[in-house]
Formats: sequence, C-alpha cells, structure tokens
Amino acid sequence: MSVTTDAPTPSDADLVALASRGDGDAADALVRRYYRAAFAVALGVLGNRQDAEDVCQEAFVKALERLEDCREPSRFAPWIMTIVRNRALSYHGYRKIRETSELLPEIAEAPDSPVADTLNAELGERLETALGALNATQREVVLLHDMDGWTHGQIAEALDMTEVRSRQHLFVARKILRERLGEPMLREYTHD
Repeated sequence: MSVTTDAPTPSDADLVALASRGDGDAADALVRRYYRAAFAVALGVLGNRQDAEDVCQEAFVKALERLEDCREPSRFAPWIMTIVRNRALSYHGYRKIRETSELLPEIAEAPDSPVADTLNAELGERLETALGALNATQREVVLLHDMDGWTHGQIAEALDMTEVRSRQHLFVARKILRERLGEPMLREYTHD
C-alpha cells in the first residue's frame, strides 16, 4: 500500500495574497481554478463563444492587475464573476453579437469524421439556438451547473442570488431547453 502525501490545495485567499506579491504561479492557479466558470458567465451574457473568451481574458488580466481591490480574498470567486459579468454586459452594450454560429467546446471536439462533424455542427447550432431562448441569468445558471458542475450554493454566491433562486432559474432553463431540444438531447447535454 502506497501513501501519497499531496500538499493541501491552497485557498483562494492564499493564492490572492501570493499573486498580489507577484507570484505568477499563484495567479495562474486562480485563472485555472475559475476560467471555466468565468467563461460560462460570459457566455451566458453574450451568447457567443469568441466574445466570451475575449471578455474572460480581459477580465482576468484586469482583475489580476487590481487584486488589491479584492477586499475579501476568500471570496475571490464571486468577485471575479462580478467583474466578468460587468465586462460582458459592457461588451454587449457596445458591440453587436456576431451572426455566425460557433460550437460549444465539448461539441467542437468531435472525432475526425465528416459525418460526425456535420452531425455535431447541427447539434451545436441547435444547442446554441436553444440557449439563445434563455435570458442571461438562466444561461449563466444552466452553464455553470450543467457545463461546469457548480452546486447551487456556489452559483448563488457567485451570482449574488439565493440557492432557491438558482434552482428556479435552472428549472425554467431546462424546461425551455427541453421544449426546444427534446428530452433525449437535453439528457445528453445535462449528463442527468
């Protein structure tokens, strides 16, 4: 029997303190820890993958430059999600969302088959269209919960709402997605 002695995972507060003092590894750890969730929030607001990526990158650069403004380092997640959402809302306000359809990351990683690529492109378009029927908060909640695996407690804290409200948004979002996509596809998407 082998025993591994893994170092404990540093807390957000520890990483923020280290990154504030110029530790690049700590800054990278914060980005890796929250990038997917930040992307889900930005995608929820913007509805476009490329714009969401741009907003996330910009938000993380600005946040890391201004870590001293994070008054509660242990609450880094809600702080960065607020920055991402605000940047996405600003971005949305001055730039028209592109008309082109892009695939979600999981859909874009299809096997190298023309038939599979075509089917996945159609699936991605249907999913993106269905997500477009949701309001921004519903998209944020469903993407954080179903794409990134966040709990309702984590979503509530990050998006400044109650857990009950998070559950309500998820329920309504799934109902709309079910109507638009059909039950079998929704089960595949939500991994339920």
